[in-house]
Amino acid sequence: MIVYSIIMKTSTVNIAFKDDLLKDIDDVAKKESRSRSELIREAARMYIEKKRNWETIFKFGQAHAKKIGLTEKDIENEIKNYRQGKNL
Repeated sequence: MIVYSIIMKTSTVNIAFKDDLLKDIDDVAKKESRSRSELIREAARMYIEKKRNWETIFKFGQAHAKKIGLTEKDIENEIKNYRQGKNL
C-alpha cells in the first residue's frame, strides 16, 4: 500500500473584523460545524473565483464588441432606448 502525503504551506494572517461581522462569521461557522478559519478560507476562494469569472465575461464581451464594431456609445443608446420603451 502506497500512502501519499501532501504538505501544503500555510501562513497565519491577523485580520480585524467589526464585532457584528465576526459574530455573523462565528454563527455561520457553528451552524455548518466548521471553524472560523475554514469559513473565511472558503469565502476568499469563492470571491476570487467570482472575480475571475467576471473578468472572463468582460473580456469576452469586449472582444465580441470589438469584432462586430460595437462602441460604448452604442450600448449607452441601447440602454437609453430600452428604458424609454423603444426596444420594440
